[in-house]
Amino acid sequence: MTKASHSQLNVQLREGTGKGASRALRREGRVPAVLYGGKDAPVHFSLDPIQLHKELHLTGFLSKIFEIPLDGKKEKALARAVQFHPVTDRPLHVDFLRVSKEGKITVAVPLQFINELSSPGIKRGGVLNILIHNLEIISDIDHIPSSIEIDLTGLEIQDTIHLKGLKLPEGVVAAHPERDNDIANIVAPTVMKKVAGEEEEAPSAETAEAATPEGEEA
Repeated sequence: MTKASHSQLNVQLREGTGKGASRALRREGRVPAVLYGGKDAPVHFSLDPIQLHKELHLTGFLSKIFEIPLDGKKEKALARAVQFHPVTDRPLHVDFLRVSKEGKITVAVPLQFINELSSPGIKRGGVLNILIHNLEIISDIDHIPSSIEIDLTGLEIQDTIHLKGLKLPEGVVAAHPERDNDIANIVAPTVMKKVAGEEEEAPSAETAEAATPEGEEA
């Protein structure tokens, strides 16, 4: 379990806000963004689309600490929301939340399942059924892990991994320990086939949800 890395973003301050200003920035090839939180006022800026594309395709984008150079100082922040184009999937806007070393933050960290071949249940044809892909944790900014590893060694068919059984890194606690969620289990292949068959028979319904970024419309 490695700590989340820090990345410095290439940003440009912007004066205009709202739909018109955001569209103009996108025509110039930039991605509008905002930094908010803490006692300071929100700051609007734009991102380099090439750098943002690379960051979005790395694991743990929403749990990484970003350094944002603004007005001669570097603000530390977490990406809190990304708005994508509904057709092209191109990023349209990013919200960042200020963070400080003094306080704790809640962040969702991806779970990484390792040693599948060391699971007797999987070796006998069992299937890893992942119920939770990201875990909400509470940590200070210096101890946020890039991911949390879950060892599958020794697991048999019908074994279940529970939240309370996870070994979390030092300085990290689960945000909702009282829930004791099931994280994953090893199921017989016939069970997975039955579930897949039921999903195929169920009527499909396409839904789209567009999130409006903090303090600004796209």
